[in-house]
Amino acid sequence: MNILVFDVETIPDIDSGKKIFNLEGLSDKNAAELMFSHRYQKSNGRTEFLQHYLHKIVTISVVLKTDDKLSVWSLGDKDSTETELLERFFEGIERYTPVIVSWNGSGFDLPVIHYRSLIHGVVAQRYWENGDDDQSFRWNNYLSRFHSRHTDLMDVLSGYITTARAPLNEIATILGFPGKMGMSGEKVWDCYLDGDIESIRNYCETDVLNTYLIYLKYQLMRGRLTNDLYITECQKVCDMLENENKIHLKEFLKVWQAC
Repeated sequence: MNILVFDVETIPDIDSGKKIFNLEGLSDKNAAELMFSHRYQKSNGRTEFLQHYLHKIVTISVVLKTDDKLSVWSLGDKDSTETELLERFFEGIERYTPVIVSWNGSGFDLPVIHYRSLIHGVVAQRYWENGDDDQSFRWNNYLSRFHSRHTDLMDVLSGYITTARAPLNEIATILGFPGKMGMSGEKVWDCYLDGDIESIRNYCETDVLNTYLIYLKYQLMRGRLTNDLYITECQKVCDMLENENKIHLKEFLKVWQAC
């Protein structure tokens, strides 16, 4: 079974915000501030977090597990367009037909991916298959909330109860995994404004690593992995990270081993 763990990092979609809120002529930073302010007012002071359709994807990071390979990386490069990132994501699904795994992917990542794909006209036949052309997808596809081709760990572990949902960082920490290491989603916009795309990509990669490790623990709990197999799969992650030359991945391994 092929497994693709994914996570996206986003910034405000300034172009759409300027169209909707008549913000032409403002800098990106000032336009974003007004978008946040509008959201805060519209939510009656509950949140500044923008609606899904006002997010733009700047990073998609993945862990890919196949029969003979385990890898973690961010799609494209720091200069890739949003369209290129989306095309690469769906190319992976076309090629591997994996089980896709996320933390809050149903609630955030995938709706954003859907809107951005709609805007850019990105074709993804395999992803949108619901059984019309492939009968095996009728009862198990990527789109149905309760089908296993997409496992949203946050949804599944909370029993789909909103008040029972937990943050990725806290569950990872409880389980003895590194969690977030000095970076968080709240800092992505500032990093982007500073031109530091690399830090955003590195941060996103540690998020998918945490998610994959939680997924292994989840499979152990389900009885899909024995304790020995679970230890073996964790060791494969260690081996992969030891062979990586990226500083943030070496640091992830170091923190994990110290937990």
